[in-house]
Amino acid sequence: MKSELSRNSSGVTEFILLGFRTAPDIQILLFLFFLLVYVVIVVGNSSMIIVIRMDSRLHRPMYFFLRNLSYLDLCYSTVIAPKALATFLSKDKKISYNGCAAQFFFFALCVGTEGFLLAVMAYDRFSAICSPFLYPVRMSQQVCVHLVIGSYICGGINSMVQTGFTFSLRFCGENRLDHFFCDVPALIKISCVDTSVNEMVLFILSSLIIVTTTTVILVSYAYILSTVLKIPSTHGRGKTFSTCSSHITVVSLFYGTVFFMYAQPGAISSPEKSKIVAVFYTLIIPMLNPLIYSLRNKEVKNAVKRVLLRRVSFH
Repeated sequence: MKSELSRNSSGVTEFILLGFRTAPDIQILLFLFFLLVYVVIVVGNSSMIIVIRMDSRLHRPMYFFLRNLSYLDLCYSTVIAPKALATFLSKDKKISYNGCAAQFFFFALCVGTEGFLLAVMAYDRFSAICSPFLYPVRMSQQVCVHLVIGSYICGGINSMVQTGFTFSLRFCGENRLDHFFCDVPALIKISCVDTSVNEMVLFILSSLIIVTTTTVILVSYAYILSTVLKIPSTHGRGKTFSTCSSHITVVSLFYGTVFFMYAQPGAISSPEKSKIVAVFYTLIIPMLNPLIYSLRNKEVKNAVKRVLLRRVSFH
């Protein structure tokens, strides 16, 4: 694998991550911003994983998927943030060719998997609200595990195809990536061969994933909305739909930025805009997800209180 990557790189053995080309003072501010956001990501998502694991009342399909979502957010932000932080303060902004391929592979794996997992979470809400009597059968522990594994398999296929196509490109001496991590648009831009096939593969794969997963989400919520509207009391409708509000917010943030970044043919030609959007989906969304679920979900808030009280009483 290593020799194959080196051969495909046409002599390029490392890349230089240009990141945000600003004044040194701004670089320090960006470093502090990235560091703060990353700390919140680690604390927020780790806390969500621990709380769901420790509180038996949250041992249900919805929170099993939420725990996996927190794990994915933690993983793909960790793939990006530490290297980005190092490049802010260091003059050596290099990343090896194989390191770049590995970073992109794991990033694409986590992001692709998250897209499918969000669709699974929508199906879970559909099953819980529209078919409550069949819900224990439809979303048994075995089914939930299979759905999560299936999400990882789909994300892995996407990642392998994307990585294979991208790192089969030739880079004729140019190794400066106008980005803060190894992403397809920046790599395509510095290639010295025709990249139309790669751009088409990127567009088709991204569109296929977005169309497939959003179809599942939209159909699920169409049935949910239809069911909720049949509930006679306003309080009942609000209480039922409130269980979906956090997921709808997370889906809107995630798919909005991913569509802007990858599912538009013209997105590749705007590096500065791409970097800003990339900050949003690599750092801001993983930071916001646990906050959205903890602040807008009474069960999670109550679970956090119980865990904290348990620790205080233990000490």
